[in-house]
Amino acid sequence: MVALPRLQTLRTRIRLAEESDAAMLLQYRVENRAHLAPWEPLRESEYYTLGHCTKTIVEGRTLASQDRGYPLIVVDPDDRRILATVTFANVVRGAFQACHLGYGVAVDVQGQGLMREILGPGIAWAFGELGVHRVMANYLPHNERSARLLASLGFEREGYAKRYLQIAGQWQDHVLTALVRPDE
Repeated sequence: MVALPRLQTLRTRIRLAEESDAAMLLQYRVENRAHLAPWEPLRESEYYTLGHCTKTIVEGRTLASQDRGYPLIVVDPDDRRILATVTFANVVRGAFQACHLGYGVAVDVQGQGLMREILGPGIAWAFGELGVHRVMANYLPHNERSARLLASLGFEREGYAKRYLQIAGQWQDHVLTALVRPDE
């Protein structure tokens, strides 16, 4: 069984959310609704309710217990506010040993190097404790910040997918990148 991450960086703590974090998750969603909208699927109004946040956390914990996904929250050192989210999703075992990486950061802390600080230990956990061989991350072609961030972490471009995901209500192309565990 994979040990759940409880990682710490200089400015954050990274962990799986607990049901008691539902109000904090709701606050993050509401405060960053407009900021994250161009990068996410369209959200129903229910998404911005305490009940949906609780449901999301319970489902995330179930995914982790089944080794299928690890939706993590990134909180301030005092555990009072969510600063970002990081998800290691679609975990595939067998001959593939891979997952997809997704992330988002609060509008008021973007551009401060926080996501790079978070993803370093997060990816180290994925290659270590999670035991994957490959972490894949895809981004919209016009998302230059994600392009630079992923390149700085060693992700390499592997392809271009036409109309890959429905983001902000439209099927949008994505650049496909991956990082392979360096010791293999």
